[in-house]
Amino acid sequence: MTTPTFARLLGLLSSNRRWLAAGAVLGFLAIAANVTLVATSAYLVSKAATVTNVAELALAITAVRVLAIGRAAFRYLERYATHLATLRILADLRVWFFAAIEPLAPARLATHRSGDLLSRISADVDTLEDFAVRVVLPPIVAVMAAAFACLLLAAFDPPLGIVLLVFLGLVGVVLPLLTRRLSRRGSATFVARRGEVSALAVDQVEGRADLAALDHVDDHRKRLLAEGADLDRLAARLAAVRGLGGALAVTVAGLCAVVVLGLAVPLVTGGRVDAVFLALLPLAAIAAFEAVQPLPLSLQLLGSSQAAAGRLFDLVDAPPAVTDPPTPAPALPPGLPPSIELRGLAFAYQPGGRTVLNAIDLTVAAGSTVAIIGPSGSGKSTLVDLLLRFHEFGQGEIRLGGCDIRELRADDVRRMLGVVSQRVDLFDSTIRDNLALADPDVTDESIEAACRIAQLHDVITALPDGYATRIGTDGHRLSGGERRRLAIARAIIKDAPVLVLDEATADLDAITEERLVAALRPFIAGRTTLVIGHRPALVNVANVVVELRGGRLRTIRAGPVEPGRVQSASASGRGHSQGMTATSRS
Repeated sequence: MTTPTFARLLGLLSSNRRWLAAGAVLGFLAIAANVTLVATSAYLVSKAATVTNVAELALAITAVRVLAIGRAAFRYLERYATHLATLRILADLRVWFFAAIEPLAPARLATHRSGDLLSRISADVDTLEDFAVRVVLPPIVAVMAAAFACLLLAAFDPPLGIVLLVFLGLVGVVLPLLTRRLSRRGSATFVARRGEVSALAVDQVEGRADLAALDHVDDHRKRLLAEGADLDRLAARLAAVRGLGGALAVTVAGLCAVVVLGLAVPLVTGGRVDAVFLALLPLAAIAAFEAVQPLPLSLQLLGSSQAAAGRLFDLVDAPPAVTDPPTPAPALPPGLPPSIELRGLAFAYQPGGRTVLNAIDLTVAAGSTVAIIGPSGSGKSTLVDLLLRFHEFGQGEIRLGGCDIRELRADDVRRMLGVVSQRVDLFDSTIRDNLALADPDVTDESIEAACRIAQLHDVITALPDGYATRIGTDGHRLSGGERRRLAIARAIIKDAPVLVLDEATADLDAITEERLVAALRPFIAGRTTLVIGHRPALVNVANVVVELRGGRLRTIRAGPVEPGRVQSASASGRGHSQGMTATSRS
């Protein structure tokens, strides 16, 4: 990174700098009031032992009361300001992080485990909760409060202020550097290990069915418990370093009081300082250590904050796979089905890697339907991802309505497409909420109509809560076929002029599939449609059927459907066999 992590973190705090500045000033006033309160209280007790007229103590008594109330008020206001700033910073961090990684999906995020991403979004961001209040502000407050306390003692005798400054430096500078040295590597390791434990925990929950089928539940649980135990031991070592720093700080504070007292006694016996101030000096010195005691923890938290921020910056600094043009072309007019043209399209996931698509030429006329078949791994779904602008292709072009999609904003391209992909992403919410993702303003009547086409309405109404039924994470309370039909209904609700069906009927039985395809035909009519898969019931709605094999595309049927032809071709996997004649590329 060109900019140091610490400087970048400070930049993220800039929008709340006024609240943080108020917290620093209020924190200084609270400590100054406490030091003055302790000093005044010591003076009051000493003075009370030498006077006979209570009126002589009136000013000191009033000062003690005012300082006690002021200390509490300043501390309350300081906590209010810093906590308000912290909550705002956390909200800003989450919004900033999500806005930064959203353009990276799915291409750049595909290499990260979901549990590790979850750890970065939640735990790493939460780690930065302490950055402003416990890392940035304590040194600022400590400098101001230490200067105040040293000047207070120096007013009686300059060497007393110097001695206090030396001891404050031991606790505020030397001790934090020591604890940082002891915990720096452990803090970075703790943050990384926490991400690994989070990833394993997510795998344990989401992959439990697969682990059980493979008889690896116990093995995975043991690994998770072992990693968790290592994380606990690491946390214990870091806590021990914090405890050591706190113990040494208290010890140094006590030693400072003894030294100040030892220097003050000759001043009193020599008549340079009134005896009534003898108790004031060491007690004020001890009170001053309130300002520097948080600094060892502050420097230790700096390590964990930088480690957590480094993980966030490593992710957000990744360039997006696809970027919008500086001056995008106007969006295509809505409602009109555009044509799709692929010209010399070539793509590989890694530079110099295996070519997934090679010199693909295909034209899908506006309002027509083309089916793409081919063996698994041949690049059919990759073709859909390129059309959705999830990846950048190196050669060739894709035209939508005659316009190169690289000249359009990615959102404008995706707005034109309604896609039912192989992976159905559902959320732990109600059926209606999951359907409304396609159109937040959709009416209940439109939702019901879409579900009737998707052959799902009767299934939903049979549920106790109907469309208000919660379906669980990834829709685990629904069957595979029900999830698939929910995705189809969502694409219907979007009502986009281009429809892409990628293995849309893969989990359906033959009877349900036949009814679904029959209900979809009127919806498909008049839309530019790509059908990807092998199931004959859906493939046979296409005007043209092409096969993708070895990264190349060839037509295996053009014209009216001949029953049995597509089924036998896809089943045999030979493309031109079973009496089919290849035509030129579309």
